[in-house]
Amino acid sequence: MTRAARSAGERRRANRAGHAAEWLAAALLIAKGYRILARRYAAHGGEIDIIARRGATVAFVEVKSRASLDAALDAIGAAKTGRFSRAADAWLMRNQWASGHVLRADAVLVAPRRWPRHVENAFALDGRRSDGGW
Repeated sequence: MTRAARSAGERRRANRAGHAAEWLAAALLIAKGYRILARRYAAHGGEIDIIARRGATVAFVEVKSRASLDAALDAIGAAKTGRFSRAADAWLMRNQWASGHVLRADAVLVAPRRWPRHVENAFALDGRRSDGGW
């Protein structure tokens, strides 16, 4: 179903579920020792759900919630990674202190009745998935 075809109620439910998944992802990252630097950072037509730092690593995190963890990972496609990478570039231009850090594009996958899964290097910041796919 396209976004335009969804009813207002369905869009509100999806928005609430997305916010809940982002809070869960942030809690997971904090528990793993990350410090949240930004949430819902938007620039250049892209959005980064969470930007977090642990030691010398800055992680740009995409949060995906689907019926299964595999479906959540598969939902990160080429168009999304391209927009995500442009937003990360914009953040880096405004936060040049991070240029000497390890930069990663991570994902936190959320599914009902499952522990969320943090995938480091889920895709490359130039828009390619780390498994070679787009």
